[in-house]
Amino acid sequence: MPRNAVGREIPGEVGGRPVRPFQGAFATVPEGRKAAPPLKTLRPGEGKVLPSLEEAIRRVGLSDGMTISFHHAFRDGDLLVLRVVETCARLGIKDLRLFPTALFPCHEPLIRYIEEGVVTRIEGSMNGPVGAFVSRGGKLREPAVLRSHGGRWRAIECGEVHIDVAFIAAPTADPYGNANGMWGPSACGPISFAVADSWYADHVVVVTDNLVPYPALPIEIEQGYVDHVVTVDRVGDPGGIATGTLRITRSPTQLRIAKLAADAVIAAGLVREGMGFQAGAGGISLAATDFIAKEMARRGVRAAFAIGGVTMYLADMLKEGLVGAILDGQAFDARAVEFLREHPRHQIITPGFYADYNSRGCATYMLDFAFLGGTEVDLDFNVNVNTHSDGQLLHGIGGHQDVAAGAKVTVITIPTIRGRIPTIRESVTTVTTPGEVVDLIVTERGIAVNPRRPDLAEDLRRAGLPVRSLEEMRAEAERLVGVAKKPVFGDEIVALIQWRDGTVIDVVRKVVGWE
Repeated sequence: MPRNAVGREIPGEVGGRPVRPFQGAFATVPEGRKAAPPLKTLRPGEGKVLPSLEEAIRRVGLSDGMTISFHHAFRDGDLLVLRVVETCARLGIKDLRLFPTALFPCHEPLIRYIEEGVVTRIEGSMNGPVGAFVSRGGKLREPAVLRSHGGRWRAIECGEVHIDVAFIAAPTADPYGNANGMWGPSACGPISFAVADSWYADHVVVVTDNLVPYPALPIEIEQGYVDHVVTVDRVGDPGGIATGTLRITRSPTQLRIAKLAADAVIAAGLVREGMGFQAGAGGISLAATDFIAKEMARRGVRAAFAIGGVTMYLADMLKEGLVGAILDGQAFDARAVEFLREHPRHQIITPGFYADYNSRGCATYMLDFAFLGGTEVDLDFNVNVNTHSDGQLLHGIGGHQDVAAGAKVTVITIPTIRGRIPTIRESVTTVTTPGEVVDLIVTERGIAVNPRRPDLAEDLRRAGLPVRSLEEMRAEAERLVGVAKKPVFGDEIVALIQWRDGTVIDVVRKVVGWE
């Protein structure tokens, strides 16, 4: 079996479909043209509002074997995926391909529908129980496919994935199908992850619990792409959008990591007037951003822009004049949603604007630095964000690959020990993001600099920062807690991890035990 550019064995074919192995972060040159949806028209006076999801499913002709898509703006508060799948099951529809932007713990009941054959394929990030079920060999007809935010947009745009019916959860919509996520009792922030779905799907159904008079402003999902509008009692729980750590960490270990990460980008000369950065939502990333904000205030400099997942901390930086603009793909707390409604320099962006490989420019390519996390790193600077050291598929990719590939300096923040398991491995369990796009790995024991970046190593040493090798830090961690056990995998491939260009950077195999 051939090996790809990060040394992983990749089969030439999976599920009867050819597989392109990863050859490098920017090795692929796009060819061909964009996909196209069917031409349609609507005559004056024709309505779009239907009385129920069941009626919408009948009207669009949803049937066995089709692909249905969803966005994840509600995160762990999503209600629509299960509602649609349950309705399909009741109507006797089976063999569906689920194409969500991401699944969360709230989607655990999907396991039943996988076992019953209602859902037989999943192409989308999986956070939690569904991923664990798939890792243990939960039967899908084909291996799951995981993509980054930009990778999913690319897959739709080039026709790699054809969506039969897109179901779009909309906190506000009008009877003609214009929709947004900014208003209403279920306001969740941007729903722009579903824009590509609306453009390219054969049929588009907007589902809302807040039907307002025409026009629903601002318009994220446009009327010209929407077939039907359905009202329900509740489209989602906005309380579920805050699924991660949304407070600055108080852990001394994590605070040290955050301070070292901030000091590193300061030493590299990246904290300057007009910079651009990616703000994370985890406790360490929030702390690092807070350290950066204080340094910016001290120096009197302002960032040109910041990209998020937006939290109240980033919104406060815009309010205080430390950031000139926020480019917002999704909201991570209620205050960020409120601020999006109020501030003209807080702008919604789509994943295509943010990170589409097959485009003439991504917002991530304008980043000076970004703080990202991971479950594991290895001696080649590869990062795993999909599986734990036990091999179980518990996390999605999100924008990890897209940001790492674009930022001038990509900083991975990670403790050397998590739950008495070393996180620095000789080789990560699963490669999500290749070492060629990772510049610094910051732990509580020091900062490892990718050998590709001797300039950064010189900057950090000149600043007196603790530059160390990953081998040294790994050895120290293993002396404390021992060498981590490794999972034993079977031959069955349960998931493919795509790089953002559509090539396969790794596969996930069924977990059968421990060494």
